[in-house]
Amino acid sequence: MAPVFHPITLAFLFFFVFHSSLAAPVTYNVANFGAKPDGKTDSTKAFLTAWSNACGSTRPASIYVPRGRFLLRNVVFTGPCKNKAINIQIDGTLVAPSDYRVIGNAGYWLLFQHVNGVSIRGGNLDGQGTGLWSCKMSGKSCPNGASTLGFSNSNNIAITGLTSLNSQIFHIVVNGCQNVKMQGVKVIAAGNSPNTDGIHVQLSSGVTILNSKIQTGDDCVSIGPGTSNLWIENVACGPGHGISIGSLGKDLQEQGVQNVTVKTVTFANTQNGFRIKSWGRPSNGFARNILFQHAVMVNVQNPIVIDQNYCPGNKGCPGQVSGVKVSNVIYQDIHGTSATQVAVKFDCSSKFPCSGIRLENVKLTFKNQPAQVSCNHAGGRAAGLVQPDSCL
Repeated sequence: MAPVFHPITLAFLFFFVFHSSLAAPVTYNVANFGAKPDGKTDSTKAFLTAWSNACGSTRPASIYVPRGRFLLRNVVFTGPCKNKAINIQIDGTLVAPSDYRVIGNAGYWLLFQHVNGVSIRGGNLDGQGTGLWSCKMSGKSCPNGASTLGFSNSNNIAITGLTSLNSQIFHIVVNGCQNVKMQGVKVIAAGNSPNTDGIHVQLSSGVTILNSKIQTGDDCVSIGPGTSNLWIENVACGPGHGISIGSLGKDLQEQGVQNVTVKTVTFANTQNGFRIKSWGRPSNGFARNILFQHAVMVNVQNPIVIDQNYCPGNKGCPGQVSGVKVSNVIYQDIHGTSATQVAVKFDCSSKFPCSGIRLENVKLTFKNQPAQVSCNHAGGRAAGLVQPDSCL
């Protein structure tokens, strides 16, 4: 005899099956939309079609990029989307055009804007920036260049296990975003590649950078105006220009930087370690509540530096002083070797001296001898073993 279901049981089964199907994610393989893994065929349209389907889906959606090399021109992935869960799984490599002029004036190669809940997992992004670097170093007239990956005015972003190679300029840019988590990211570019910052954050809150390795020709991480609640932990930096807050104070009216934690970092053969930099001219900007903790310096030119007299080419600022207020900056448990005699340099604003600077358990040497320290308009205190001797 066939089983007999109570009407309430049937209703429950229908409800469960119907809503389970709604929740089940849908996957869009870029190859199904014409993307070719040969590194030569323009797959831009296929990626945009996959994005359009995923963004328009009411269910969580995945975009899958199989193994191989996929050539893309500059692409803008625009929201808002109908769902808040789009996963982009990259098993292959996305390749920029070898002719740097194709995307050189686009600003970004791959840009996500006005999206919520996008995650990128795995994969390689090959910006093929060496041609533009050569153009810039030759002194010719060149395009400004395109950043490899950008997120603008977006929330709840996750980037895991991604490698960015040879970007034309900045590798990853986070601008105007909330709640962004990056982990297991690798950035690779030549030590002399111009303007190739690894990760740049500005006008954003709640950004986390974990367990990453950055080798590049500019700042490993650069922190711009309007950044708050930034957490950086377990990062290897070098070659590069270190981890930099700034440059700040370029504009008279500017948002400040606050609540930044950088811990467990290794700097190897970098230009700087921890740097705060501001233009030497009026501004209402600030940098406050900064913690630099647990760092190893290996042959770093400027392990600890605050430079408030930044004025490249002596244009627009001679005779002026920085209006940026730097306060409550802690340097804790920092050890290693300096490539120059002055390992700690605080060159602060004469109008708004640095305040609340703290050195705790800092030991830096130069050629197996205690390094030197330089202070200008800096106030604070030292605690524990501090070498070189504090001048605060």
